[in-house]
Amino acid sequence: MSENEQNNEDEVGKPLSAYAKYSSIGFQMVVIIGIFTFAGYKIDEAGKHHVKWATAILALIGVFIALFIVIRSVKN
Repeated sequence: MSENEQNNEDEVGKPLSAYAKYSSIGFQMVVIIGIFTFAGYKIDEAGKHHVKWATAILALIGVFIALFIVIRSVKN
């Protein structure tokens, strides 16, 4: 295999690798935010709260954690 053919294969693999990396980051964000929101929902449901403060607070915490993970992984 010539050097040009090998370089072409590397160039084709890079966009697919980047796509897989960033799409998995999106799934990680959805899962983290979903878990924290679900936990807050269950806490509010168990406490029979009229205002869903635990859901709101834990959802925001989940968003901040997800953003932290995204920023850390994009830096690398």
